[in-house]
Amino acid sequence: MRYATLSTLAVTAIGMVACGDGTTPIVELPRELTIAEAKLVAADNRFAFKLFRQVATQEPTEANVLISPLSVGMALGMAYNGAAGSTRDAMQTTLELQGMSLQEVNEAYQSLIVLLRDLDPTVEFILANSVWHRQEIPVVAAFLETMRSYFDADVTAMDFAAPGAADVINGWVRDHTGGRIDEIVNPPIDPLTIMFLINAIYFKGTWTTEFDPDDTHDAAFYRIDGSTSTVRMMARDQTPVRAFIGSDITVAELPYGGGAWAMTIVYPHDPAAITTLASDLTEDQWNSWIAALDSTSMSVAMPKYTVEYEIELSDVLGALGMEIAFHPTDADFSNLVAADDAHIDAVKHKTFMAVDEKGTEAAAVTSVEIGVTSMPPSIRVDRPFIVAVRERFSGSILFLGRMVDPQD
Repeated sequence: MRYATLSTLAVTAIGMVACGDGTTPIVELPRELTIAEAKLVAADNRFAFKLFRQVATQEPTEANVLISPLSVGMALGMAYNGAAGSTRDAMQTTLELQGMSLQEVNEAYQSLIVLLRDLDPTVEFILANSVWHRQEIPVVAAFLETMRSYFDADVTAMDFAAPGAADVINGWVRDHTGGRIDEIVNPPIDPLTIMFLINAIYFKGTWTTEFDPDDTHDAAFYRIDGSTSTVRMMARDQTPVRAFIGSDITVAELPYGGGAWAMTIVYPHDPAAITTLASDLTEDQWNSWIAALDSTSMSVAMPKYTVEYEIELSDVLGALGMEIAFHPTDADFSNLVAADDAHIDAVKHKTFMAVDEKGTEAAAVTSVEIGVTSMPPSIRVDRPFIVAVRERFSGSILFLGRMVDPQD
């Protein structure tokens, strides 16, 4: 028996550059979030930490992890529109969308996409969606219209058997991740694959106050096992930060550009505690740290690093309750395609992050393949840490990672 399959793909890239003079501080969103937007952001963040915990637990303790929950969630949100029956119920639960109608979800994504794209002119932010389907497959017209209208997706019917088909899709990914992610679809395309649903995110932020490269120096980074590696440590005196320092943990937030976007770093004082911290991290714990942040000025030292990460999320999402969506005969995507055997074949996710004295550059792509406390004098990030890039006022989490060795 041959089954039609779908692929969901998510790619994200993030980078930082120096902030120009005259940046206007952003102290609030240009408008209040709608009720549906607030519910969707809360749902996305619940999904974010659930996904992060599962990935962090699955990966080796000594491995760096970097995911874009927003990218994965949006790519799956597109696939969610094509699901029906028990498949839709399972995806709703996994994505934490209970209590929201499909129309509410779509309208919230539609307006949030516009809001996040235009929030800070000093930050380069690309959020793009695309749908690529086999041209001979009878895709449900209403599904494609939803992708265009609510997800602002590029929709393309293609001859997947053509020699350059994968190159065309990968070219779109490169164009929408600042060239940081080259490939998400491996040629040749599997003859059973009928559709790719792709979300791509690119973020190039500016430190509001940049580091001086002349102050960057070699320094020790303390690993989980007690050994050390040598990293290039950036340093800055009297840096405006928001911080919380407890008895066993430090949380620091450094803003980009006008201040709407920020990097949040969390590191346990005991390097070995990062494993439990990552595998047990909850939305409530995260929110309590964010609420405890106080504005201050202090010396900051943190490593410059580049990390590339790739994961196929089918097993992870299955463990989170979405098994039926991957089942060749039980999955129901009848709102997407007129085929009884359509199911998700793969959820591929790639990310890239580069952090240096001038800022952060990051990218991510997710593809759903459907086949058928008291302040010390300084903050020093010289041990394993959790890193997030988030929009401060809505709380939307763009990137979430565990860095156990920036040299890897």
